[in-house]
Amino acid sequence: MKSELIDIVCETSFKFSKEPTFKLASGKMSHFYVNCKPTTLSPRGMYLVGNLVFEALKDLDVTGVGGLTFGADPIAVATAFASELGGKPIKAFSIRKELKDHGIINWVEGDMAKGEKVVIIDDVVTTGGSTIKAIERAKIQGLDVVRVITLIDRQEGGVENIKEYVDDVRAIITRDELMDHLGVSL
Repeated sequence: MKSELIDIVCETSFKFSKEPTFKLASGKMSHFYVNCKPTTLSPRGMYLVGNLVFEALKDLDVTGVGGLTFGADPIAVATAFASELGGKPIKAFSIRKELKDHGIINWVEGDMAKGEKVVIIDDVVTTGGSTIKAIERAKIQGLDVVRVITLIDRQEGGVENIKEYVDDVRAIITRDELMDHLGVSL
């Protein structure tokens, strides 16, 4: 499954240039660009991602999986679906980027209660900033974050930054694996 997912990511979601031509959200220029949505929103990509993330968390006693909207949303839904099929149902949730100002004011959307153990997920980790934001907001809502799983680790220090908040951080795919698959190097 992982090798098929790497094929799809390389085909639809990963771009590489010998020169740093891709501008990141931080403003930094990079040799790599990753947009997981074409993969995570495709039928086959969603199937593979859901099953691989479920495999990476099914050893835990957790009740929820989610992260910062929108990157984590298709991964959380695919994982929840795979978990039901796998006989160990885990709920999906989403963490807002902005706190809503009406109704019940929550960072977390989904059927989650204080004290539940959860896994925070993200599609891509560079510096870890959005993942850390998701961890902090989950904790504000009283959730117990026991693991972080990212679909792709760009290997630019983000995983190490996240480990300052949660000890157990895992990546399904690394940038090096994508580069190896494409047969390119810096």
